[in-house]
Amino acid sequence: MRDYYRRQTTHRRQKEERVREVREKLPRIREIDDEIASASVQCARKLLSGGGSSLSALKEHIALLGQERREVLLAGGFPEDYLELTYDCPDCRDSGYVNGQKCHCFQKAEIDLLYTQSNLCGILEKENFQTFSFDYYSDELKEELSGVSSLERMKKVYAACRQFVRDFDTADANLFFYGDTGVGKTFLSHCIAKELLDTTHSVVYFSAQELFELIAQKRFEKTEQTEGILDAVYGCDLLIIDDLGTELTNTFVNSELFLCINERLTARKSTIISTNLSLKAFKDTYSERIFSRISTSYTMLKLFGKDIRLLKKMARNRPV
Repeated sequence: MRDYYRRQTTHRRQKEERVREVREKLPRIREIDDEIASASVQCARKLLSGGGSSLSALKEHIALLGQERREVLLAGGFPEDYLELTYDCPDCRDSGYVNGQKCHCFQKAEIDLLYTQSNLCGILEKENFQTFSFDYYSDELKEELSGVSSLERMKKVYAACRQFVRDFDTADANLFFYGDTGVGKTFLSHCIAKELLDTTHSVVYFSAQELFELIAQKRFEKTEQTEGILDAVYGCDLLIIDDLGTELTNTFVNSELFLCINERLTARKSTIISTNLSLKAFKDTYSERIFSRISTSYTMLKLFGKDIRLLKKMARNRPV
């Protein structure tokens, strides 16, 4: 809203400058403005005194002066609307609202701001549901125990991600992606993030290492910036913690991870966590209570397959 106020102030200042310019070059404009102002005062007085019979004549007089004003401007080499107040958005006249509802320009500004705050600027243009492909998942590569293929599993995971977005405003859902390196866990997180950001939900993304470094800085070197970022971490609609298990795991990390998970569950805020660790390795790495909270409050989605990053690299290097 401060941005909108600045727009309004800028346009008012620009109009004042145009008025001064025109009045210097075209003295008749000043005279017309004075006459319109005088006629408007007379019109108001007539209304207050009950003299409505002459109201139409006064309105007609003002309309004629307005027409002359436009003609003088055109004759002087200016557009006829040169002295009108301009707007970045004519629909809401830079107020941000139309009939009590957010204007399309306000919604776009919200989305732009949310993208900036999400820590995901740029990457979501390349990684989203529209660019997702099942081509990297094999129908022949199968999980030993379940017999499910990599492609079958990904189709189920993909459907769960789509459902997560559809139900986001009505369900208290959380996702836990785990499995091999490079099989699409981060990509799917990005897909979900874009869908939610584009519908003006607040999303914050951090790698596990970045997040715990930030939390440590906040705990030991409190600054206004870290306070603000951590407020977003705990209060955003969706928090994404990527590559959990790549950070230096210790008692501090375990304590802060549990606090973050627990606080967001209590506040009914959604979280997505991804890790390359198996469930057993994850349970061994983190505390029992963390594993318990995740296993009971998150949808556990296992991915497996070939490393897509390597497949893409091999495709780029393949001779034509």
